[in-house]
Amino acid sequence: MNNFYYDDTNTLMCEGIPVEELVELYGTPLYVYSGREIVDCYTKIKAAIDGIPYHIAYALKANANDALLKILIRQGSRADVVSVGELLLALRAGFPPSSITFAGVGKRDDEIERALEEDIFSLVVESVQELDSISSIAQRCGTIARIFIRVNPDVDARTHPFISTGLKLNKFGIPIDQAPKVFSYAVSLPAIEVLGVHMHLGSQITTSEPYTSGAQVLVRLVQDLRNNGINLKYIDIGGGFGVQYVNAISHPSLPVEEGEEKSIESASEIINAIKPALASSECTIIIEPGRYLVAESGILVTQVLYIKETGTKKFVIVDAAMTELIRPSLYHAYHQLVPLMLTDRPSEIVDVVGPVCESTDFLAKDRLMKSVRRREFLAVLTAGAYGYVLASNYNARLRPAEILVEDSTARIIRRRENYEDIVNR
Repeated sequence: MNNFYYDDTNTLMCEGIPVEELVELYGTPLYVYSGREIVDCYTKIKAAIDGIPYHIAYALKANANDALLKILIRQGSRADVVSVGELLLALRAGFPPSSITFAGVGKRDDEIERALEEDIFSLVVESVQELDSISSIAQRCGTIARIFIRVNPDVDARTHPFISTGLKLNKFGIPIDQAPKVFSYAVSLPAIEVLGVHMHLGSQITTSEPYTSGAQVLVRLVQDLRNNGINLKYIDIGGGFGVQYVNAISHPSLPVEEGEEKSIESASEIINAIKPALASSECTIIIEPGRYLVAESGILVTQVLYIKETGTKKFVIVDAAMTELIRPSLYHAYHQLVPLMLTDRPSEIVDVVGPVCESTDFLAKDRLMKSVRRREFLAVLTAGAYGYVLASNYNARLRPAEILVEDSTARIIRRRENYEDIVNR
């Protein structure tokens, strides 16, 4: 998180702007994004894959704010969507239809028809019945459906089981042993053009080994299909590159955090590890990063409401909750929490919890962090991915505002909801 840092006055900054100034203007809970961080991450992936034919397609599921999408369009990104809603958001932001891929294991017929009407680049097929449905709808619409077939390589992504997608027990893709038969069937169908093969192993993958195994599986499949007269143009390796959640920001005054992600392989290292195998395929390579491009660009700022001690626990009760950032509750995901202003107070072990009426409403449990007081502010780091997109109105809470800092200028990119938004729905 190079664009979030403490200055020499121990103030947390975003691209030269004190985060506390943004809080004074816009209140809390508040999402703050660094545009420069997104560009930096995109540039690193581009530099790593350069030298072989490639496309980078941003996965909108990670964060679909229009302003952030426009930053990625300016960098040359394509789009990966998984619903008609995301398709419309991508089109509104300015992604050309020819740059959009529609994935997802359960597309409705009307979604397939809408994608074909928009003449998008491709649909990703995940079952034989879906393949038949796309062929039938394309014939009825008098068009050709360009498709990728997603295969399940049965590779362990070594990530949280809820975000692992490449094992045979997962719902995604065609089992690799069935893939040759399905590809042969696909090329025999009317109104279908088979462009390539697709995989996605999971999310928050922090080592290159799963990608190396998966890439080798795909390259062998492409070669076998080629030997049988089926020539694919593309290999899509999906996304899932891990980011730094533990010790995302380091400072002598902050406690050193313990966790499994103290050292991870970067996206650049992973791409460099699989690049030789991918190059040997003579296909254009597609990469679909989501989290990697936006996670470190965002923080969630929250105010301390109360400090509560029970004798066995010390709770820091804040105004952000699982309704603003559900990842800790859903996955027990780890996010570093830091004060907006560093002090010389000692660190202590606390639970950071929100106001929602659920015991699972927490941002951190048994966390060693700097002591804070009522009305002070905390930043939840690495919150740019799977934050606002998973926000809800549970307990009739208002979804927060989103702020973008770009070229050292801050602007609101989504207003805070008000109570009229809720009661008038």
